[in-house]
Amino acid sequence: MTRASITRADWQPSERQQERERYRQGRTRRSLLIATLSSAVVLAVVVLVVGSSTGWPRTRDNFFAFRVGWRDLPGLLSALWVNVQIMIIAEVFILVFAAIIAVLRTLQGPVFFPLRFLAAAYVDLFRGLPLLIVLYVVGFGLPSLRLQGAPTSPFVLCIIALVLTYTAYVAEVFRAGIQSVHPSQRASARALGLTYAQTLRHVVFPQAVRRVLPPLLNDFVSLQKDTSLVSVLGVAEIVLTAENQVSRDFKFVHYVMAALVFVALTVPLARLTDWIARRQGWTNSGVIL
Repeated sequence: MTRASITRADWQPSERQQERERYRQGRTRRSLLIATLSSAVVLAVVVLVVGSSTGWPRTRDNFFAFRVGWRDLPGLLSALWVNVQIMIIAEVFILVFAAIIAVLRTLQGPVFFPLRFLAAAYVDLFRGLPLLIVLYVVGFGLPSLRLQGAPTSPFVLCIIALVLTYTAYVAEVFRAGIQSVHPSQRASARALGLTYAQTLRHVVFPQAVRRVLPPLLNDFVSLQKDTSLVSVLGVAEIVLTAENQVSRDFKFVHYVMAALVFVALTVPLARLTDWIARRQGWTNSGVIL
């Protein structure tokens, strides 16, 4: 039998390779066993400490009365649709405006200094302002101006505040991606006859977006959580609905249920971010226990 006639099915690992595989499998089983035992010990200690505290019965009745929380869960899920709408609409505008700001900050030449200065000032200002303050300023300050045609709906005003704040963060993510593209890519595109705008659109920006996709998804997760702050403007979203339910029966389990709903939305996005990061080589593909 010649070497060419040996099929993959006929191949067998050497004894040394089999020994290595057995060693790796043994280490994996040992790591899983240690992780399981240590987690069980920590959980048992937490349950023992919390359960033996004098305030646990009252805390359990207020925060973990899941029968009451489950009964009012449909109201929270109905209000969650408002959060989802705000998140999606705001994200669209954030991506567009952040890309423009990032491009303005990367323009070269003294003639573009005013644009670079204004873009940098905007980013520095709104990255330094807490989102809650921006919500107050936009939500109460803009209607007080009584400008003709200015929005007065709390739903629209909260979207404006979110866009103003998150555009500053996402613009820096885009700028980092643009600057990470090697200058030879620009030089090659210009040598082929592409204009500056064509080079940015067809060569630089697509590579930048692929490189910063995990950070962009992380900002998307943060935006999803921060939609809960729009309740300060009176928007009937999930947190304000939970607050109304608490004021009715004085059971804080409604806050817990709202938190679980947010976790149920956030965890899949976080895992998607990790998966994309592993595919792009941002993290190790293996799981370390």
